[in-house]
Amino acid sequence: MKILVTGASGFIAGYLVEELLAAGHSVVGVDNHSKYGPVAKAYFDHPAFRLVIGDAKDVALMKELVADCDHLVAAAAMIGGISYFHEYAYDLLAENERIVAAAFDAAVWAREHGRLQKVTVLSSSMVYECAEVYPTPEGAQLTSPPPRSTYGFQKLACEYFARGAWEQYRLPYTIVRPFNCVGIGERRALSDREVTSGDVRLALSHVVPDLVQKVLKGQDPLRILGSGDQVRHYTYGGDLGHGIRVCIEHPAALNDDFNLSTETSTTVRELAELIWRRIRGDAPLRLESDPPYPHDVQKRVPDVRKARDILGVSCQTTLDQILDEVIPWIREQVKTGGI
Repeated sequence: MKILVTGASGFIAGYLVEELLAAGHSVVGVDNHSKYGPVAKAYFDHPAFRLVIGDAKDVALMKELVADCDHLVAAAAMIGGISYFHEYAYDLLAENERIVAAAFDAAVWAREHGRLQKVTVLSSSMVYECAEVYPTPEGAQLTSPPPRSTYGFQKLACEYFARGAWEQYRLPYTIVRPFNCVGIGERRALSDREVTSGDVRLALSHVVPDLVQKVLKGQDPLRILGSGDQVRHYTYGGDLGHGIRVCIEHPAALNDDFNLSTETSTTVRELAELIWRRIRGDAPLRLESDPPYPHDVQKRVPDVRKARDILGVSCQTTLDQILDEVIPWIREQVKTGGI
């Protein structure tokens, strides 16, 4: 297929584009590089990839690009770590709404005038921000209280764009909800304000790279947000890229939604212990707590049976394997000033 991916230079989208190219698809990526500034990805030189530097809010550009595409992946968004969506509460809502509206305006047009078969929407686990059922199954976003954060609320709105476009225009869709992506390649956003934790400036306000760089820089006691009892499912970006590709291709994914995540729960304290031991060995680990953010979800545990049973998708890369890849990359980024 020929696939248009918005936000193609982004973190999760980067893993997806590599996966799509490896599977033999051709990919057109659109990105304005507003988050990180100019970046260079290995796949930029791939013969089946074309990068368009442009704004995903530009409906005319989106129509031009999607006109001869079979599939659209709506991945572009203002997105960042926990400090980011507290700092930009209004901008996240307003800007992301413009981005998703442009994508669907172009997609509805291409469904009628072009050859577009389907839209795949990258949603977020934050639609379950106020979930009360664990593990949290698909459908809980409809029965739980609405997300409290503007980011979570807007991601839920993205899903309604997909459902509404199907209801009115019969534009097929698939919704994917990645959980806690971890991998290499993410950098500090240009618009990130400086946030410190003890004597260390936070790298991305994502817990894995921030804990790694704090340990590498010698922070002791190691500072964590809140109690450290927060539960997460740290999922490898390569597994997510594969899972999203299957959601794009698989006929059983049509007009449905899927959680994509590892099955393994890890608390922040357990994560800190794993990272500390890998870098500092047997040195005693002492933890201190920074005040938590208001929207720091305490428990995020997905039900992943649907993706496994219907699509055969299972995110199997362990946290140990992820850290084996991520720690050396962050060590190099710390040396070169990238983080």
